[in-house]
Amino acid sequence: MMVKKSLKERLAILSDAAKYDASCASSGTTKRNSSSSGGLGSTEGSGICHAYAPDGRCISLLKILMTNFCIYDCAYCINRSSSNVERARFSVEEVVWLTLEFYRRNYIEGLFLSSGIIRSSDHTMEEMVRIARELRTTHRFRGYLHLKSIPEASPQLIEEAGLYADRLSINIELPTDAGIGKFAPEKRPDNIRKSMGDLRLKIEEMAEPTLQTKRRQKFAPAGQSTQMIVGADAADDVIVLGTSARLYGSYGLKRVYYSAFSPIPDSSKNLPLIKPPLMREHRLYQADWLYRFYGFGIDEITSSRPDGMLDLDLDPKLAWALGHRDRFPVDVNLAEREMLLRVPGFGTKTVRSILSARRFRHLRLEDIARLGVSLKKVKAFITTDGWNPRRLLDRNDLRAMFTPQPEQLSLL
Repeated sequence: MMVKKSLKERLAILSDAAKYDASCASSGTTKRNSSSSGGLGSTEGSGICHAYAPDGRCISLLKILMTNFCIYDCAYCINRSSSNVERARFSVEEVVWLTLEFYRRNYIEGLFLSSGIIRSSDHTMEEMVRIARELRTTHRFRGYLHLKSIPEASPQLIEEAGLYADRLSINIELPTDAGIGKFAPEKRPDNIRKSMGDLRLKIEEMAEPTLQTKRRQKFAPAGQSTQMIVGADAADDVIVLGTSARLYGSYGLKRVYYSAFSPIPDSSKNLPLIKPPLMREHRLYQADWLYRFYGFGIDEITSSRPDGMLDLDLDPKLAWALGHRDRFPVDVNLAEREMLLRVPGFGTKTVRSILSARRFRHLRLEDIARLGVSLKKVKAFITTDGWNPRRLLDRNDLRAMFTPQPEQLSLL
């Protein structure tokens, strides 16, 4: 006879199972006004997973699965139906209670809820929507809610989820349809994309002011995101980033998250036995940022190596700059914003500060240092009043200056 696990035991299992889902950042939400309505929680202010907003604010979320039972048998998933993993399940009431109690103790500011598929997609999505509805309407919870949507669920359930959740996400799973067909044959890439497209249309529709009230309705105000597993199939970084670019362009995503594949027990022989380096995941995030906010094309970001992979030793912007030395040095007192953004070590805030400051005076190297920039990284690529790096830029060992060196072995 199976002994029912305690709530604490199930929380340990289902919070651990949720760690494989990377898409839990809660940036981009709008504040739900709790002061006027007497509700609980807030997505604003200071802060059991930690997500970071673009402004660096840390947000604490209760990150759990509703259940790790699943009717699907995706080869790369620890919770696949054929796995021997220890199983657990929360009821709707238990998730609601946990969320409220964790919030009241000031442990969290919101909930990230995902789930394995139980019975059917609609049944699973319906229970997740019930949780969100109970929190928002019965308990007047105003904290952050992120729901992982089930692509095959009915549009009506997805629409209702958007009325309660700040963000919805639908996982694209793998970078290519061929990869999904090989490792997750029960899932349909076309259905995933259709769900993402329908969600984009609904978000845009609800963002338009109504004719009667001229007010916009709140529907997933923090938008939608997705996650891609990297390293489970043979897709290189050119393919991964190309897929991301199409997702951003076609579905208006707020974020594409990259999750390095982790080898799992009793896995398919077709899966790699070695986990890809976490640095690859990090470089993909850096490249993603360059594509979205710095004006780089995917072909530029991936041009430094012939094998279609990003350089693990250098960040993508620095790798591009070293491969295009003819574009440098950049005169910080004259260059356009687009070219300043291509200088290694210059972020968007730094560039804004440079453009503002140079209206009043010519900048010198020490002025750049006062902006919090690492001169070691930038001085080979810029010219200012009193500084020209021509000899430095022409050095054959310039790459070695930026590449981490192995530690020297001590003879003592």
